[in-house]
Amino acid sequence: MTNQTNAPPAVDYAPLELQGELIAMQELTIENLLTIAQSQVSESQQELHLQLLEKNKTNQLSESDRLLLRSLRVSADYLMLKKAYSYALLKWKGYSIPDFEQLVK
Repeated sequence: MTNQTNAPPAVDYAPLELQGELIAMQELTIENLLTIAQSQVSESQQELHLQLLEKNKTNQLSESDRLLLRSLRVSADYLMLKKAYSYALLKWKGYSIPDFEQLVK
């Protein structure tokens, strides 16, 4: 691993409500960043999301279902942003990031 000599990855591309959390991630340990980078949406959330998407295809969503679907989508989007930022921070901190092919195995 090498010493960090440049500025951390920018967060200004991220939604405002997530920028503070991303900035705080700059202080996390390698182990904590790896935990975030390898995290996944729970199976129950994935299943619920898929069920709501199916109902949406046939216009069977209630207003509360629409709000829940939006919330699940935003949560999944934010998780993906945090995962991507974790990998960017790991690289910035000198951690060797595996190639894409190694990640999907």
